[in-house]
Amino acid sequence: MKIAIQQANYAKEKGEVPIGAVIIDAKKEIIALGRNMTKSLKDPTAHAEIIAIRRACNNLNSERLNGCSIYVTLEPCPMCASAIGATHLKNLFYGASDPKSGGVERGPRIFSHNQAHFKTEIFNGFYEEEISKLMKDFFLSLRS
Repeated sequence: MKIAIQQANYAKEKGEVPIGAVIIDAKKEIIALGRNMTKSLKDPTAHAEIIAIRRACNNLNSERLNGCSIYVTLEPCPMCASAIGATHLKNLFYGASDPKSGGVERGPRIFSHNQAHFKTEIFNGFYEEEISKLMKDFFLSLRS
């Protein structure tokens, strides 16, 4: 999760919403990193999770990430949660909950929905205070 936080800080330095993601394989080796890049790529789908998923799929030359896990600083939105399920990521670890835009614990609860084809295991609450502060400070800086 610390590497995901580093990616989030890098996104913040670039003026992006500070969210980072890391994907590891079954051997616990990092296969992809991601950070929010929506502004720099001018792509509303360029969330940290999507960037990491695209890179991991390219690195493994596969549309599935069976046996892999993703670490994300913030609870994934519905789009990212759906992508996590579609790629068959085994585990999702995330830091802080997102009461406004989350798609795992909040909102549509993608993985607990009856129509979910793949059930990713969910673990949360890692470095929650640090990540929440990072997010709050970023949005406060935008308002100043």
